[in-house]
Amino acid sequence: MKIMSKFGLVPVVLQWVLNLSLVVLALILVIFLGKETLYIFSYINNGTHVSKLELLEGILVYFLYFEFIALIIKYFEAKYHFPLRYFIYIGITAIIRLIIIDHESPLDTILYSGAILVLVVTLYLANTKQLKRE
Repeated sequence: MKIMSKFGLVPVVLQWVLNLSLVVLALILVIFLGKETLYIFSYINNGTHVSKLELLEGILVYFLYFEFIALIIKYFEAKYHFPLRYFIYIGITAIIRLIIIDHESPLDTILYSGAILVLVVTLYLANTKQLKRE
């Protein structure tokens, strides 16, 4: 019985380690989000040294940081649960960024678009009343 009480502490300790790690990750993401904000504003103020494609890539990276921070916030609000739909949003944004960056091969672009379609269908299914837990 005494052994069980010692091992009962393990999930609590691991949960604290996970929570602390996520807080540190959120702080790092906030720093990178700030750097990306400065990058975007430097383009607006001084639009000669960055192409429009690079600006669009920067905006999508900005949204990726924003989505990851929102995911961490939602994790704590949902009592230590990551909602599936946030991962799907991040996946869709990342694939759109990939299409914008790497659009040389038409076959790759079609495959990426198909992956977005699969993610959108998954998002629809995840938001149905039968699967929605929130």
